[in-house]
Amino acid sequence: MAEPAPSRGLDSLGFIEREGSHARVPDVFRPVVAAARDRLLDAFGARLDSAYLYGSIPRGTARVGRSDLDLVAVLRAEPTGADREAARALGEAVDKEFPQIDGVGTLLYSRGRVLSELERYDIGWFVACQCTPLLGEDLAEFLPRYRPDSLLARETNGDLARFLPRWRDRIAAAEDTEEALRPLVRFMSRHLVRTGFTLVMPRWNGWTSDLREMAEAFAGYYPERAEQLRRAAESGYEPVGDRAVLRSYVDDLGPWLAVEYARVHGVKAPRPAEEA
Repeated sequence: MAEPAPSRGLDSLGFIEREGSHARVPDVFRPVVAAARDRLLDAFGARLDSAYLYGSIPRGTARVGRSDLDLVAVLRAEPTGADREAARALGEAVDKEFPQIDGVGTLLYSRGRVLSELERYDIGWFVACQCTPLLGEDLAEFLPRYRPDSLLARETNGDLARFLPRWRDRIAAAEDTEEALRPLVRFMSRHLVRTGFTLVMPRWNGWTSDLREMAEAFAGYYPERAEQLRRAAESGYEPVGDRAVLRSYVDDLGPWLAVEYARVHGVKAPRPAEEA
């Protein structure tokens, strides 16, 4: 079995360090970030409690024309259908205006949910450790420090089994076009790689958001599944709209990973029904 890696992504006390910063945003993406900040204020106004960047742009690893812009908007109250439509319209407008990005995704949460006991080791951890403040009060100040332990693993990714039936439905409903299938391959590939990584995270004793590094960490403990996760990591970065890849995820890799995850870390505490 692989030896624990050095404390990559951890501070001197063993807590996960926050990823990303405005200083790491490449110059080519700075106008995109500025436009997104202004549009968030226009869309939500005084209802906006805080907003964040996450993903490759604040980590400084984004690729021009290939990477998407990832945003989180935290509202003072629970998001409504109108709020979700506003976020969708915002994303379409920014994506259309800036060719240097390939899509915009905006997650919507309420302040109460981010700071709730139920979400402390899922959305709370995500905001505190993976998000870069963009607007408003930084909610990380009200959240604990986090270690790469089994509790965090369970609460972040211990619900794959619940998602798989919905993934099968999405695959079945998708048209046989590159445009329809490529986003599904990218999304499901990334989800499975991150789940594979957090399965071994407590033993690896560290944190990374690099999909290839995640796959290599996993490979040290599950060599029989290593190539599957390595291929998924590549598809997370360079997706091709292949229905066979998607079927392999929901018929083989995904079900195995869900069972093994539950065996090792248990099942995530139930949440209100959400779309996968």
